[in-house]
Amino acid sequence: MIRPLLRLAAVSACAVALAGCISLLPKSKPAQLYRFGETPAAAAAAAQPNAVAVFRTNGRFQDESAGDRILTVIGDRAAYVADSRWVAPAEVLFDQAVNQAFDASPVRLLARGQQGRSAYALRLDVRTFEARYLAGPKAAPTVVIHLHAALTRADQSSVGEQEFEAMVPASDNRVNDIVSAYDKAVGQVIGKLVAWTEANAT
Repeated sequence: MIRPLLRLAAVSACAVALAGCISLLPKSKPAQLYRFGETPAAAAAAAQPNAVAVFRTNGRFQDESAGDRILTVIGDRAAYVADSRWVAPAEVLFDQAVNQAFDASPVRLLARGQQGRSAYALRLDVRTFEARYLAGPKAAPTVVIHLHAALTRADQSSVGEQEFEAMVPASDNRVNDIVSAYDKAVGQVIGKLVAWTEANAT
């Protein structure tokens, strides 16, 4: 009888230990999801029938902010906004916003694998995509987006390169206001990009 009792006591002790471990696990708060750029329903305009085809080549997106986390910078320190994420990687959302902005343009973007002959190629590098606390950690941050564009002809001769930047202060130090500033900054940068591409490729 001693051995079964000891075995039962050991099992009970393990169960208590496991219960203790489970109760110590942190309870994760579900992240709030945000997006920027136009929604698919908002981009209803059809492409122009005589649009100039421009092939969109692979570019780079700032590594620290390319994913679904919202990057903030205070001086030489970087951090992500807690419990908040983009609904998809920022790089994907930015590409969608670029494509939607060109939908009603006389320039038609062609992605890899799409059919059509292009007279130009466009490379986009998003070098900065972050919210900067320029006036301290308690003040509302400023969203900074810096985009480098390079346009070349089909024979790989250069048409030109251009830098685009937007700096949009958030109205308050809250996530909703920071996301709104991101949305405005994206719109400004892409608007300048579309106008420049149209002027140089049409």
